[in-house]
Amino acid sequence: MSWERFTRIGLVINGKSLMIVALAMVSTWASLQLGLVADYPLTIISTAVIFPIVFSIGHAYKRREAALDDYGTIKAHGRALYFAARDWLPDEDGGAKQERLHHIEAVLSNLLTACRDMFKGRIEDMPRTERDVYAAFSQLSDFVKRMRGEGLASGECSRCNQYVSKMIVAFESVKHIYQYRTPRTLRAFSDVFIILLPLIYGPFFAYCAVEYNAPVLTYVMPVLFAVILTGLDNIQSHLEDPFDQIGPDDVAINAEKFVELLGCGENGSDCDGARVMQAKLEDYVAAKAVA
Repeated sequence: MSWERFTRIGLVINGKSLMIVALAMVSTWASLQLGLVADYPLTIISTAVIFPIVFSIGHAYKRREAALDDYGTIKAHGRALYFAARDWLPDEDGGAKQERLHHIEAVLSNLLTACRDMFKGRIEDMPRTERDVYAAFSQLSDFVKRMRGEGLASGECSRCNQYVSKMIVAFESVKHIYQYRTPRTLRAFSDVFIILLPLIYGPFFAYCAVEYNAPVLTYVMPVLFAVILTGLDNIQSHLEDPFDQIGPDDVAINAEKFVELLGCGENGSDCDGARVMQAKLEDYVAAKAVA
């Protein structure tokens, strides 16, 4: 088993799991010592904990998939804008075209970087980071206006504006996924019972131990019970925020790779020179900053 798998297991079974395991074992031991034995129904567990957590996991997973779809929409329409700047204007390869391509690359890089900074940051910082995203969208709109002045047909200019509009719609959708999480009251309800049930079910674990009539199996049920409950809760926690880069299933916004691959020419002929284009873009951004 690779180290990466061990780290993933550590995300599911953590300090909280060990604490609940300890509570369940202490409760079982105390019940055995006091002779408290009872056959509790397991339906309480499924109703109070399992169902709310599984519901939250399903909802969080749908949010993650929606965020992936919207992220793909932003990238796809951004690439379409780049191709429009490269192929739709009636000019020859030259300094003006290269400057235009460097400009759209810089704007798209700023946009994705601003999105990444916003979604990885704290919600308290959102009023500041959100401005950077809208500033990048404003630059995209100005870029379409610039192409119109350079001879882009009105129909194609309208199409480019639609690309920008769809990117903004996708961003707003992802922003609301980032802002509003799964129902917090449902999560609080589950958290309370994850702590209480291992204590309350001590007599049931003691009953199971008596039924097994095998001392070595006395604490198997409480440990298994606690690990399952906390494991499901931890899975839900990691899916809750798809951008925090803690869990292995988070959405990673790779602005650098996206811009680097924009340098691929028609039919992929210039993909080997993508890193050269990235270096040129960095020089262009630095020059604009100085200016």
